[in-house]
Amino acid sequence: MEKASSNLMKEINLNNVRRVMKQIGTATKPQLAAMTGLSVVTINSLVKELLDFGELLEDITIPSTGGRPALTYRFNYDFSLALVIHVNEKQGSDVVFASVVNLQEEILMREEHVIQVFDISRFYGMIDEILSRFPSIKAIGIGIPGQSVNGKIAVTSHDELKDIRLIEEVQTKFGLPVFLENDVNAAISGYSYREQLHVNQIVLGVYFPEKYPPGMGICLDGKIVKGKNGMAGEIKFLPMDIDWKNRFDSEEFLEIVCKVIQTLNAVLAPDQIVIYRENLEESALLRSWEIYLSNHNIPSYPEIILSKSFYEDFEEGMKWLTLQELEPTTLNFK
Repeated sequence: MEKASSNLMKEINLNNVRRVMKQIGTATKPQLAAMTGLSVVTINSLVKELLDFGELLEDITIPSTGGRPALTYRFNYDFSLALVIHVNEKQGSDVVFASVVNLQEEILMREEHVIQVFDISRFYGMIDEILSRFPSIKAIGIGIPGQSVNGKIAVTSHDELKDIRLIEEVQTKFGLPVFLENDVNAAISGYSYREQLHVNQIVLGVYFPEKYPPGMGICLDGKIVKGKNGMAGEIKFLPMDIDWKNRFDSEEFLEIVCKVIQTLNAVLAPDQIVIYRENLEESALLRSWEIYLSNHNIPSYPEIILSKSFYEDFEEGMKWLTLQELEPTTLNFK
């Protein structure tokens, strides 16, 4: 028991040093001791271990006016990498986007693979090839237009993904932890992270793709609200008698958007509603919303934002969420 407690305390101290070094980039041992509250003796031992792991690197020696010169240590942001994959519609085609990201959120590689029909064997081959190029990848994040229940993809706009146990299969094939997220959840996470909308705000992201039914993400205080089985936001099931496979003219589509906004606002009263749609002008949307409001009463007035940056927010959200999987586990004793 005593040995287990000692090992646990050592891991806590290692994680403390990791977090500080990740934040500041470089430091000497005395600086690390001051910032972590650990003794210099403990820091000496921890730094040696992190050097052996490759998580820290020796940097430059700082001249001293009195005692011995101090060696600076540098955090190795490339020690652990994340493979971030997301499936998205782009200019009418389905595309698999893959990027490799380091702990500094720097993108080391980005690729696009256009697919006509989602081919799972080709998808696994792509992952295998990227892992062979970047052996420091320690986590895989996958963003999809759908939602898994009990490990199986239950709801998706891509029939080829339905009923696949994607997390389980990828973990088994490649031996790495896998993080799976819905596309709109990831996008509104990316938007909120970029805009720093984390305190006392509720933000909705509503995505209207060209070829598929809409979806929604709910971000409350910087965290995604998923609901039972992760099904919060499946607004294509709203009882609005809309056939989402139809092609709508501009006026019809704007009327639908306004009805969706009114419904979501009545239930959730958000601060902001971000509408993701490529071929839509903001002036047309806001004008239609103003006309709609003149004929309908609503209890509160959210800020309506039209965004054509779904891909960018989706990528940013998946990058940020996947990197969280590489963060050291925080353990607290009281």
